[in-house]
Amino acid sequence: MAIVMRPIQALRLWQQVTLSQVRGDAPDLTMRQVTILLTIYLDPPPHTVRGLAEKLGVTKPVITRALDTMGALKLVSRHRDERDKRNVLVKRTVEGALYIERIGDDIIAKALDLPL
Repeated sequence: MAIVMRPIQALRLWQQVTLSQVRGDAPDLTMRQVTILLTIYLDPPPHTVRGLAEKLGVTKPVITRALDTMGALKLVSRHRDERDKRNVLVKRTVEGALYIERIGDDIIAKALDLPL
């Protein structure tokens, strides 16, 4: 099924979803943090700090700072790679999966409310 939207409708959908996130009781993440989180949950693992930095075109410290925040919120966890101690593996959590699922549900709900 193809969804056809005009640019103004797509922007309105984005506005409604982000407004819902800001107003809700879920953690208020930055655009960068949400992008990292979506990458972790939508792209197949394994995920490393180095790999995320390369994929998103940012430095490892940028990823580390974002993961610090998301780790404190239990949206992701980090573990040293036992096979290569230089790598830090980033893993999904139940809390993070539920957070992402709620965003997906919100996108669908807001899209259904858009005027055609």
